[in-house]
Amino acid sequence: MAAALSSLLLHAVALASAAPDEAAAQPRDATAPVDAPAPDALAVPGSVEPGATVDDPMIAGRRRPGYVTELPAPIVQNNVGAVHAPPPEAFPTDQFPIPDRWRLVTALCPDKNFVGLQTVCKSRFDPYHQNPLKADRPIQLDKKPFFLPITGDDWFFGINAISDTVVEPRSFPTPVADQTSSYPGAIDTFGRDRSLVLAQTGLLGFGLTKGSTAYKPPDVEYRVLLAYQVNYVNVQERRVLNVESSRPTHRTDTFLGVQEFFVDKHLGNRSDRFDFDSIRIGIQPFQFDFRGFLFQDNQLGIRFFGNRDNNRYQFNLQAIWRLDKDTNSGLNDITKKPRDDYILSANIFAQDFPLPGLTSLASFTANFNRETERELDHNGFPVRPALLGDQRPREYDVYYVGYSLDGRLKRFNLSSTLYGAFGEDRNSFFTSKPAKIRAFFAAAELSYDIDWIRVKLSGLYATGDGKPKDNKETGFSAIFENPIFAGADTSYWIRQTVPFAGGGVNVALSPRNGLLNDLRTSKEQGQSNFNNPGTMLLGVGADFDILPQLRFSTNLNHLWFENTATLRELRNEGSIPKSIGWDLSGALIWRPSMIQNIVFRLSGAVLDPGKGFSDLFTNSRGDDRYYSVLFNAILSF
Repeated sequence: MAAALSSLLLHAVALASAAPDEAAAQPRDATAPVDAPAPDALAVPGSVEPGATVDDPMIAGRRRPGYVTELPAPIVQNNVGAVHAPPPEAFPTDQFPIPDRWRLVTALCPDKNFVGLQTVCKSRFDPYHQNPLKADRPIQLDKKPFFLPITGDDWFFGINAISDTVVEPRSFPTPVADQTSSYPGAIDTFGRDRSLVLAQTGLLGFGLTKGSTAYKPPDVEYRVLLAYQVNYVNVQERRVLNVESSRPTHRTDTFLGVQEFFVDKHLGNRSDRFDFDSIRIGIQPFQFDFRGFLFQDNQLGIRFFGNRDNNRYQFNLQAIWRLDKDTNSGLNDITKKPRDDYILSANIFAQDFPLPGLTSLASFTANFNRETERELDHNGFPVRPALLGDQRPREYDVYYVGYSLDGRLKRFNLSSTLYGAFGEDRNSFFTSKPAKIRAFFAAAELSYDIDWIRVKLSGLYATGDGKPKDNKETGFSAIFENPIFAGADTSYWIRQTVPFAGGGVNVALSPRNGLLNDLRTSKEQGQSNFNNPGTMLLGVGADFDILPQLRFSTNLNHLWFENTATLRELRNEGSIPKSIGWDLSGALIWRPSMIQNIVFRLSGAVLDPGKGFSDLFTNSRGDDRYYSVLFNAILSF
């Protein structure tokens, strides 16, 4: 022990004698930690390193204005098929290039059980995150299906699936003849009015797209959407669901329809901001105005479209050859020859015109109908021509000129539409002679937002025919309306078909999911009719966003016939008042996850008839009010 201590002391003396000057010049601070570095080891900001001058490139790590350091060597990627990274000089010094975003996402998910990446690595059945089934990542050519003849690394495949469930108890005036009623004592014109509709629709769509669609239009797109529906209807009177009175008062039906089947080809860009021209051919969605007043449907056609001036202007040139519809589901029936009903349409959108915040839409539409043969629907009822007047086949040419506005004026939201209809009906069913078509339509909705409440005021005016037996038809009729207006299909008058009993067989005052009183058999299979009483509407409503997941909407509308001369002529009555009545509706819309993939809606509506409606549908049973209840569940992937 003593020998060890002596050795340590001799070693310490040797160290002290080796550097006496440094030890004396740099006494250790008693408060400094034992392992703290010596003061000369610390860099002093702003100090000049030994031997350095102000002209040297670096002064203690500080950057000088005007001096650029040497760039690092370029990054070389060894990633087959990846997009080449830009050179380093294209990036600030605090950024660096990476492979394209598709491979980056794949690289972050080497294993589905990789801990810490649960927010990125999701199942293919999760529609809310990066998913190759939702066209979020390109198809890998080494794993592509054998039936896809594609080349290149920018093809995307997407699947969407929708389940649409409808439960709908309702009541409406039900015409009945004495010999067809199954209830004793049913001697009046109208029978029991209650019915129930159940419908389950499944939609499955496939899309194949080429191009980086996040920043520019796709180079080419192929799209297919199939819809299969099972529906059940139960009514209380015979000869409502089928022309044969021996058939029961309930029916179950199924149908498979093709709602989309098209190819979309990008014809080229017209500016460095990706203004473009494209053409789309096949069964596809068409909408001619903001609210679906004139035409809104999936039909067979050709559409040439594009935009200009940094997307300030958009245009569409469209030609449609109308497909027939299945009677009970309303889906496209491609097993039948398309109708002899043709539509040509051109429109142009101008944003921020005439005022900032407003978008203008000017349109011209021509409808040429050549359906001169009698046609029955799947239930045996006549649909073309409508059994009104002389009941002879009709054909017509009608031209619609329209102008619409949609947008904001300071704190007000405005949506408005004007249409004029001009043309010729070659066989007016009142005179059996040609008649000129001169009809007009106007609708507007003004709304105002107050925090979580939106208050709305709606108005609509569609002219009616005041002289049915002259050579002019002035009642406005659409081609295929589907209005998002005044409560939409929550409203009783828009949602339900109201039959025109006593004036024509299988003729409705207004169609299902329609607003105009145009006396046609149906908008799906019938012809437009410009000998009609017209429609007027004034309404107020409000939307209440109670929660981010929950909205309550309500509307109160009052409806009138614009002119009842056509009704008086068909019913052989001296006078019919104009008032249709009050339509009160309300709907709760619940989105549990605050997204559109799961939406539940429960709505109810009541029609309190006015004098005109009561005159047309006098019922000894005393059913003076009609109701509509709708439960709708939509699940989307």
